[in-house]
Amino acid sequence: MRGAHMKKIGFLSFGHWSASPQSATRSASDVLLQSIDLAVAAEEIGLDGAYFRVHHFAQQLGSPFPLLAAVGARTKRIEIGTGVIDMRYENPFYMIEDAGSADLISGGRLQLGISRGSPEQVIEGWRHFGYVPAPEQTDSDMGRGHAEVFIELLKGEGFAKPNPRPMFPNPPGLLRLEPHSPGLRDRIWWGSGQNATAEWAAKLGMNLQSSTLKADETGEPFHVQQAKQIRVYREAWKEAGHAREPRVSVSRSIFALVNDTDHAYFGRGDSSDQIGIIGDMRAIFGRSYADEPDRLIEQLRDDEAIAEADTLLLTVPNQLGVDYNVHVLESILNHVAPALGWRTSEHR
Repeated sequence: MRGAHMKKIGFLSFGHWSASPQSATRSASDVLLQSIDLAVAAEEIGLDGAYFRVHHFAQQLGSPFPLLAAVGARTKRIEIGTGVIDMRYENPFYMIEDAGSADLISGGRLQLGISRGSPEQVIEGWRHFGYVPAPEQTDSDMGRGHAEVFIELLKGEGFAKPNPRPMFPNPPGLLRLEPHSPGLRDRIWWGSGQNATAEWAAKLGMNLQSSTLKADETGEPFHVQQAKQIRVYREAWKEAGHAREPRVSVSRSIFALVNDTDHAYFGRGDSSDQIGIIGDMRAIFGRSYADEPDRLIEQLRDDEAIAEADTLLLTVPNQLGVDYNVHVLESILNHVAPALGWRTSEHR
């Protein structure tokens, strides 16, 4: 049966807020506090993951680690993560300390999605954070370079020469950044929009996050291209000889229409893949799924990328509030996931 890979289901929130009277999140405070509440509720209904998007210079979640630490402190089981942190903006040394702290607070549940980023609200926003590509280097090169440094630091090996007259006693040898969280290195994901970067991520031993858009590399339907990307990634992982099995997630907007409110919000008929231009790249955007459960199940059976992945991240309309989003997630768990075999025995 297709879909046999699927083991975990999480949510992905873009963390929007707006002063609109129709929005349940009218401030940054609303989004942050509701994000914590949604993660707690998601754990209670049996969801596997709570993931958050990161955007700078926008009325969206921008600083992930305080939120991840707060979610980690309020929950016990659910995975917590990002999808994704734009590494063009990041100091990998400072990020090691933040990520290690959040992971230790959560008891080792951090699943950190990183990438070179996405279209921005401002022109070259990373320059305002103090980062400039080196000569002959693109901003994408810079982001991947920051990621490579971050991955190396996660090993927890000493690299800094200690002061011979320190304020506090040092352990012997070179010093590493603290706190170090063992195991976090295996829980780093790369958000890839192209086959080539998926191969690169596999070689470095990162898990793969494939989102709702990618480079239109073949002209085929989105889910077909994404499934091929996943297979390219798995083959590159195998060739790299890593000891563990990789994880792969895909993101989808999926809504089971089970009441009048669902129909009012999302019952607008069929959607389809869309083509757009991002920078100089022709991109394909995956369709949304919204239908009554029986028809929804049949549509999802044909999604090749969902069948290839082991983790599904459901994008949620966070501005509709915590209660409605819990309903959206619970509807998928109760009316859709069992029929598709997405849940393993550990969830029953």
